[in-house]
Amino acid sequence: MRKVSQGLSVSMILVFSLVVLVKSQTASNQTKHPTTTSRSSGAVNLITSPEDVGLSSERLERIASAIQRSIDDRRISGAVTLVARRGKIAYFRALGMADREAKKPMRTDSIFRICSMTKPITSVAAMMLYEEGRFMLNEPVSNFIPEFKDMKVLDPPYTQDKTSPPGALVNAKRPITIRHLLTHTAGLTYHWNARLGKKYREVGMGHGLLQQEGTIGDAVKKLASLPLLFQPGDAWEYSVADDVLGYLVEVVSGMPLETFFQERIFKPLGMKDTGFFLPEQKIPQLATAYTYYADKGLQPFSEKQTITEGEFVYSSDYPYRGPRNYFSGGGGLCSTAEDYYRFCQMMRNGGEFNGTRLLSRKSVELITQNHVQGKLDEIGYGLGFGVNSEARHLTELGSIGSYYWGGFFYTAFIIDPKEDLITIFMGQLHPTGELNLDAKAIRLAYQALKD
Repeated sequence: MRKVSQGLSVSMILVFSLVVLVKSQTASNQTKHPTTTSRSSGAVNLITSPEDVGLSSERLERIASAIQRSIDDRRISGAVTLVARRGKIAYFRALGMADREAKKPMRTDSIFRICSMTKPITSVAAMMLYEEGRFMLNEPVSNFIPEFKDMKVLDPPYTQDKTSPPGALVNAKRPITIRHLLTHTAGLTYHWNARLGKKYREVGMGHGLLQQEGTIGDAVKKLASLPLLFQPGDAWEYSVADDVLGYLVEVVSGMPLETFFQERIFKPLGMKDTGFFLPEQKIPQLATAYTYYADKGLQPFSEKQTITEGEFVYSSDYPYRGPRNYFSGGGGLCSTAEDYYRFCQMMRNGGEFNGTRLLSRKSVELITQNHVQGKLDEIGYGLGFGVNSEARHLTELGSIGSYYWGGFFYTAFIIDPKEDLITIFMGQLHPTGELNLDAKAIRLAYQALKD
């Protein structure tokens, strides 16, 4: 998860890194086909030459050059980048080390903690149930999770007072709807919030990046006992809304979120290395997470290490250590570049991939529209995805109509319908020391277009 909002505070700095990603030499070795390492057999039929889909092999090599410079400068251990166009993978490269200290090379099938790139998947799961007629988007969440009935709101609301401790409360003017959850306008927040973050931690609300006792249902019910930052629908605040949405999927479907994902999304799309917690045999595929501090340089997370940033505490070993019952719809998944490409290509195809349809074209259209006009200036936001809906959102190479998101541990993707282009970058780094390699890799994919 990337920390987002809170004006220009520390957490907003991290969303700006996400915004830059979407707004924001040439190697001597040129290839006719995408360079891969340990390519899985499932990817073979998706591979093509860059020139066959209107991309320049020579210019795509600039991605590798930029990543290699950051590796040589000891700013990142390694990364995987995938560029696809017209439904085919044209560039797929692993560089550097998955574990620098163990001298373990990065592979194209390395597994990454994708954190907030879980959010688009949770949103798609909810929209699948919506298409089955299980609820309406403007329906109150309390119809399914009754604890959210009769919510209280901070007075003055967060939009007017960003620092005072919780004090006076007023009744919510309107119920939280499912659409509010999908658009982060429900009045919820994250643990770093100055007014309510401590309360989130005290009631045991998880965020997906730390070992967690209990279930998402247990935590969401306790969350509902806390006040909202603002009246539902009045503002935008990056939040645990997708965790509530994940629990909604459980309630409506009658399945644990992990089971719904596996049975309804991952297996149909062939996402064989994606899940909340890693089985023993796949732990070696997980890339090591690193920190970067100017005074310490690049350092791996140690076993059982946690980092505290205010009220926000996170680890890197949560995918395989501790309880395995908390399925965070906002930040808990791990995946590979190829797996996540399959999800992205499904969206680009209007809800279908390789003969499997998850959503209708109309739902994809709705998901990828800006639903927060007047509430968020820096970016547009749809139903679970950031969207470039206006020219002012494009301060770097890109297209109006593209949609995207990123993850706390330095992963990112963008889907561009106008150019029929998908780019995925995966590293494992936080804090990043303001490294903009993820944004740069996506910009370098755009400059390789040649038709």
